Amino acid sequence: MRLANLLRTCALASLAVCAASVARADIACNSSGECWHTSQHYPDYPASLGIQFHSDDWRKDHEQDLRYRWMPDRDPDRGYYIDGQWRPFQ
Repeated sequence: MRLANLLRTCALASLAVCAASVARADIACNSSGECWHTSQHYPDYPASLGIQFHSDDWRKDHEQDLRYRWMPDRDPDRGYYIDGQWRPFQ
């Protein structure tokens, strides 16, 4: 009985971790303060943009911060904003 409970608990924990990783969204911001949701940390961002990543919860604390401009989220999100324009990766 204990083994069955342990296996059930492990299975539920695994499902919770998988669900959390699938639903994960991050905020990417460039050095100009343009921010958007992204599903991944792509390796193709130009270094000159100074992209920083934040958790999705970070946005709630910074939505009213005048340093940041919240850009429309893109689908697919494989690209970046610069000077208000979306640039998809080539």
